[in-house]
Amino acid sequence: MSFDSTQDMSERLKEVALLFLKIGSTAFGGPAAYIAIMHREVVRRRAWMDDQRFLDLVGATNIIPGPNATEIAIHLGLVRAGWSGFVAAGAVFILPGMLATLLFAWAYVRFGALPQTGWILYGIKPIVIAIVVQALWDLGRRGIKGPLTAIVGAVIVPLYLLRFNEIALLFAGAAVVLLVAGWRRFWRGNGASLLAILPLLKVPSLAVTVGSLPFSQAGLFFSFLKIGSVLYGSGYVLLAFLNSEFVERLGWLTRQQVLDAVAAGQATPGPVFSSATFAGYLMGGWQSALLATFAIFLPSFVFVAFLSRFLPVLRKTWWTGAFLDGVNVSALGLMAGVSWQLGRAALIDWFTVGLTAAALLVVFRLRVNSAWLIVGGGMAGAVYKMATG
Repeated sequence: MSFDSTQDMSERLKEVALLFLKIGSTAFGGPAAYIAIMHREVVRRRAWMDDQRFLDLVGATNIIPGPNATEIAIHLGLVRAGWSGFVAAGAVFILPGMLATLLFAWAYVRFGALPQTGWILYGIKPIVIAIVVQALWDLGRRGIKGPLTAIVGAVIVPLYLLRFNEIALLFAGAAVVLLVAGWRRFWRGNGASLLAILPLLKVPSLAVTVGSLPFSQAGLFFSFLKIGSVLYGSGYVLLAFLNSEFVERLGWLTRQQVLDAVAAGQATPGPVFSSATFAGYLMGGWQSALLATFAIFLPSFVFVAFLSRFLPVLRKTWWTGAFLDGVNVSALGLMAGVSWQLGRAALIDWFTVGLTAAALLVVFRLRVNSAWLIVGGGMAGAVYKMATG
């Protein structure tokens, strides 16, 4: 490797680290919001890749377990700066949320309650909605490739709002697009090729073991490693896993402590999986907090390493391409459902509606740094709340 190329890779690594540290420090609103922010930063502002490649990455990440936004950050770091970027992007994206959640856990143990963040989140949520809407618009233009994918994406939204399982919807949408594409090929005289799609129609399942163990660092590590290896879905799914593992199976936490752990993960920037930091601290102090965080995120790095080898070939055959198209449009449907829920929770008065309208104007017309938008929204919300009492 020449000096110039080494220097270029060093600059790219620095760029990756600074970008994902910024996103990890300022991103609120859950995976859909984080993915939208990453899209704005790496596609619209920096042009690391085009919309189709980013959308394929989002779709493929949705079919592996773990926190989707973190896995996308890891993969983007790999694309931009190699294996050093792979490690750096994931680590610095996780770090701010972990530290904030660790502080929350200390305050929770010391004072018996979570710090109040409502005023700041009041102004941040409308900004997040605007960023998600803009990402949906850009990605939707690539992801919707005809009447079939448009219908699948549209149907996913109300089914998600009716609380159908997210992963079931994801695979069902992919299966519909894949089967219709296969049926079309069947009528063109290529029916035998349908047999190749059958392995993709299986939905992963989780077997729950029953037993009882005294608290140990090893037990804590393997419990969080197991959760990180099999968990699909939102913070609400994480809540179910933590409750099943640490309340019902092991008895190391109370149900209220698990609820507060997930609340802390949602109230701090970065991935909701930082709830593991909070839960680990409650069980065994800061050492357990760090161990729990490491264990729950470790599978994501492994899965992305494998995915990076597999993703480039997904478009090379008709059936993997059709499956990915179905996953992509289903993921967009889920993002749209989440944005609707965020909107109902965030748009509660004239101020939040006006702030969202202004943010929509900015994100569609200007390439403004998303971190400044979020910080500005948080400050505006806090000032308004103080001024109105």
